[in-house]
Amino acid sequence: MDQLIHYQNVIKQILTEYEKISSQLPDPDIDEVLMFDDQRSQYLWFNIGWKNDKRVKAISVYVRIKNEKIYIEEDWTEEGIATELLRKGVPKEDIVLAFHDPETRKLTEFAVA
Repeated sequence: MDQLIHYQNVIKQILTEYEKISSQLPDPDIDEVLMFDDQRSQYLWFNIGWKNDKRVKAISVYVRIKNEKIYIEEDWTEEGIATELLRKGVPKEDIVLAFHDPETRKLTEFAVA
């Protein structure tokens, strides 16, 4: 299987599993939304709605594939999407913790870019 398609499928599977677990304790005022864009290789899990007369709009996870690597742009999960990607067989050198600046990335065991 083509690596791009494989990575797209792995990301969608992980985000779908997370959303399914999170939706077991639903908040009727907040919608959890998954957005998958295979054409642009961008994947988003976010919350949107109103709570106590305040607008709620929060990204839980934003991941994209760029230059044959998985860039984790935003990740507010407990264990981390990188951990899930490793469990699914994605090598560390194909994962970029893009929420860190490039200098800090050099200090991690993952790809810099």
